[in-house]
Amino acid sequence: MKEQPVKLFPTIGCCGLDCGLCPRYYTVGPSRCPGCSGPNFFNKHPSCSYITCCVKKKNLEVCAQCEEFPCSKFESLRTNGEEYDSFATYRKVYPKMNFIKEYGLEKFIEKQRKRMKLLQSMLKSFNEGRSKSFYCLAAALLSIEALEKSLENSGRSIKENKIGSDDIKAKAQILRRFLEESAAVEGVELKLRKKGKRNGKK
Repeated sequence: MKEQPVKLFPTIGCCGLDCGLCPRYYTVGPSRCPGCSGPNFFNKHPSCSYITCCVKKKNLEVCAQCEEFPCSKFESLRTNGEEYDSFATYRKVYPKMNFIKEYGLEKFIEKQRKRMKLLQSMLKSFNEGRSKSFYCLAAALLSIEALEKSLENSGRSIKENKIGSDDIKAKAQILRRFLEESAAVEGVELKLRKKGKRNGKK
């Protein structure tokens, strides 16, 4: 059997999706996703045509490194994702790919690691069991400054209101409020859309 390729940076999908900010990346157990073309990825997921083109054929980490980017195939992925997919982070695919094309993959990973660290703080101290997807979405769509400020304000509010460290539900409500306020300021919608819908119709 041919050995499957393993990406150096599986936390960024070759198509631009933030695998390192996805709920499945933070799942405990055998259903955990290791990220795009990460260790043991192909034993859990079927390969997609973007991985076949970018990783397997061209030995690249992301589409932005390809001389043909943005190709019609990539544009189709972005358009279909924006219109039909519940994974709302598709709306950030082009900005991420353009950033990588201009500044390099390592610069992007540096920023992504900051987001991942902030997300890990949210999941560790503010996840009451229902907010993981919301925090992942916020970490992917809000600015790093907004995430930092939301965590800082939450910590201050928790202290001022003398909320116990074990009252995760109250802490989660506070963080969600600050994240939603930041989202309103930045014009970001922190909601997952239902698949198969377009313009509010089935």
